[in-house]
Amino acid sequence: MRITSRHQKGKHIVINGKRLVVVMPAYNAEQTLLKTYNDLPHDIVDEVILVDDASQDETVALAEELGIQHVIRHEENLGYGGNQKTCYTTALNVEADIVVMVHPDYQYSPRLCGAMAWMIASGEYDIVLGSRILGSKSPLSGGMPVYKYIANRFLTLVQNFLLGAKLSEYHTGYRAFTREVLQSLPLRENSDDFVYDNQMIAQGIFFGFRVGEISCPTRYMPEASSINFRRSVKYGFGVLGTSVAYRLQKMGLARFSIFDPEGRPL
Repeated sequence: MRITSRHQKGKHIVINGKRLVVVMPAYNAEQTLLKTYNDLPHDIVDEVILVDDASQDETVALAEELGIQHVIRHEENLGYGGNQKTCYTTALNVEADIVVMVHPDYQYSPRLCGAMAWMIASGEYDIVLGSRILGSKSPLSGGMPVYKYIANRFLTLVQNFLLGAKLSEYHTGYRAFTREVLQSLPLRENSDDFVYDNQMIAQGIFFGFRVGEISCPTRYMPEASSINFRRSVKYGFGVLGTSVAYRLQKMGLARFSIFDPEGRPL
């Protein structure tokens, strides 16, 4: 049976003269990719990039069938951070002005990427995060495991203190960036693992980029990707290490490659 998208080409809307590119870091996303792609605001998205990190299912075949413009497959699994490095490098190569990362596991609402892009295009923010904490509903009602919620709140409290920021959470995978952010940050110095996300936010704050947030509902489903308890613990220690490194470098007590202005960009 042929699977087709509900996406219909119509009048394209340009966001404040900016070229919007959506990137999808994918791993075994066959069951959720169609829903995610269909919910994208295609009237404002210029191009979609899907980077498959050596999936063991039919993610690549489905992406090609849906007509996604750029489908890139890693022959070996490079990790979540390694996947993003390919995503952002490709987005820069296709002349993106604004890049929104949308996980193809449907955990975050693709419909909000337009609002996030407008916040960037307004000129008020350089980075926008889709926060699962903001809003009237607790992320627990969306299925977030209790231990992850507790860890989220603890780590966010620690990071706000050490980084001198006031974010509602640092652990969302839903984020938007300007081209300048992706070109400026030393992203190749970051981990290829899950802590890449957190390092990127810390770098953005360290280098003075403006970070905004928007409320995003939480959706935890059996078919959505999620790291297990062991890897969550590893991620948590990585977050604490990133925050301590940030503070030490700000105080001039140490230097770290992820906060080095001469570090390797994409």
